[in-house]
Amino acid sequence: MISAVVVHAARRAAEPARDNGQADVWEVLLWGALPYVTIAVFVLGHYWRYRYDKFGWTTRSSQLYENRLLRVGSPLFHFGILVVLLGHIGGLVIPERWTAAAGISEHAYHLVAVVLGTVAGICTLTGLAILIYRRRTVGPVFSATTRNDKLMYAVLTLVIVLGLAATVAANIAGGGYNYRETVSPWFRSVFYLRPDPHLMVGVPILFQLHALSALLLFAIWPFTRLVHMLTAPIGYLTRPYIVYRSRDARLGARAPRRGWERTS
Repeated sequence: MISAVVVHAARRAAEPARDNGQADVWEVLLWGALPYVTIAVFVLGHYWRYRYDKFGWTTRSSQLYENRLLRVGSPLFHFGILVVLLGHIGGLVIPERWTAAAGISEHAYHLVAVVLGTVAGICTLTGLAILIYRRRTVGPVFSATTRNDKLMYAVLTLVIVLGLAATVAANIAGGGYNYRETVSPWFRSVFYLRPDPHLMVGVPILFQLHALSALLLFAIWPFTRLVHMLTAPIGYLTRPYIVYRSRDARLGARAPRRGWERTS
């Protein structure tokens, strides 16, 4: 199914844009129906996971097994992905007219977005490569790796690579592409409950594949360790203290007796 979607998207991108601006059945399914399927799986999947797998709602940290590579790869990945996430929120959620009203020209916005996005994407991909290398080469870490982890790493790598490739192909190697006139309005139309699939007609293939891979990532999100990103340790602020009591030296100087021992 996914391969058929990718092949169809590649064929549609190679064809000239239609003059009537109408989306065909495949495009309605991809850009009109699929986002809502993904949102439903994302929301219901998290509910199911929290309801029936609270003990599995964790990062499955492997820091105890290896720390040298983790100290390099984890900060690179997490800080990089944070910048990438903020950039996507700014580019997809904030309309172009808002930044123009704030006095930010499209050229300045585009330049900053491309430079920061490229640097952040490279940092994220480098950190992810280190983490994957660590997980594959360190025996205890590899033994603790599940099939869901492998799937999550594969899809996450695909999303980042396609995003970097789209940025490089459109804005560095090519003449530039303003996704804020097509992809961004389509993204907002989904949340307005008025999806407009024809906005994605004629969008470069790499941008389309990046969007589809992102939908796949959000669909598998609730069933992987990525759920920890939606958790804040608020309980630490209100949980009771752990009380430690010293052992009476006299109690340890003799053999224990049967029955109760004095504790104070």
